[in-house]
Amino acid sequence: MKLSKRAENIQTSLTRQLFNKAKQYEDVIDLTLGDPDLKPHQEICDAACNAIQEGKTRYSMNAGLFEARRAVAGYYEKVHGVKLNINRDVMLTIGGMGALYLSLAAIVNPGDEVIIIAPYYVNYIQMIQMVGGVEKVVWTTPKNNFIPYPDEIERLITENTIAIMINSPCNPTGKIIPKDILKQIAEIAIKNDLYVISDEVYNSLVYDELECASIADFPEMGERTIVIDSMSKRFSMTGYRAGFAVGPESVISVMTKMQENIASCTPLPSQYAAIEAYTNHLDDHFIRDTFEERRNFMVKRLKEIPLLQCNSPQAAFYLFVDISRLHMTSLEFAAKLLEAQHVAVVPGITYGDQYDDYIRIAFTLKKEKIDEALRRIKVFVESVVEG
Repeated sequence: MKLSKRAENIQTSLTRQLFNKAKQYEDVIDLTLGDPDLKPHQEICDAACNAIQEGKTRYSMNAGLFEARRAVAGYYEKVHGVKLNINRDVMLTIGGMGALYLSLAAIVNPGDEVIIIAPYYVNYIQMIQMVGGVEKVVWTTPKNNFIPYPDEIERLITENTIAIMINSPCNPTGKIIPKDILKQIAEIAIKNDLYVISDEVYNSLVYDELECASIADFPEMGERTIVIDSMSKRFSMTGYRAGFAVGPESVISVMTKMQENIASCTPLPSQYAAIEAYTNHLDDHFIRDTFEERRNFMVKRLKEIPLLQCNSPQAAFYLFVDISRLHMTSLEFAAKLLEAQHVAVVPGITYGDQYDDYIRIAFTLKKEKIDEALRRIKVFVESVVEG
């Protein structure tokens, strides 16, 4: 029996392949997935449990409970200064991933081009391909601090371009796109009548008292920007699968109709947890502060390992580590490290062909585990050098 070409073309990401392979080792230290080990605030957990115990486990409206959308809209207004129409401008989704896929499905026709910035989140390209689109990649380098040049974005625009997708703060680099660059990207989108899909799921994990602007806040951008956000990173609720999208009514209404045909709605216990999170825990800084402390510890320890280089990320919970002086491919490094020392990392080639000199390390484990992982990585690197 035949499968669709779409099914045949989609591959399991190297991130997941390494994650799955790591499971064969009992003492493995897994630094692959962006899955925080921290527990959500107890009141958030209680809200989900209470919903189950009280029988609040049926369907909601496809866009989500009114109360959940109101809680999200309240957060959005507080951060962006924009009052949303709860019935038109916001919807809850199955995590940020669900919001990303639905946004692409709502605006992309077969052959339409979507510009993405590399290094990119691993699932962007496959999502674009799943809806029949074509990815056009803007490559960034350490020379420009992994920040895109707006003129390179503009050069890729053709009559088939429908959208620009940005991710700030960025997975895997932890870089924040500066406000002046965002302004130029906004002007390009307006000039060429393009949508912008702005993936902002890491905007709560920003360090050193830096600020992270949203492209949606620039004049005339609200009507063409789809903001993707999630409870996963902000509240350490990855398994709850609760995210949201904010955007123009014309797009959100279509996304809502599509969600009816894919998942109906975000699970109700997760929606009640989201209500508690956005109503009472926006000002909790424990998760951010914990990751900032881990970042500082990991960067300091990694600098003690010969031939590895990395800059301190501005946000998120990853280090994008330069391994070029070891003269190994990123996949070779990751595979041999896992086999020799039972430490799992992600090959940089996952985030674009031009990043084979990098690996991504997540600091989503306790400092004791991070310390042991870096000790093992140091032993591995020294064995490579000596060999």
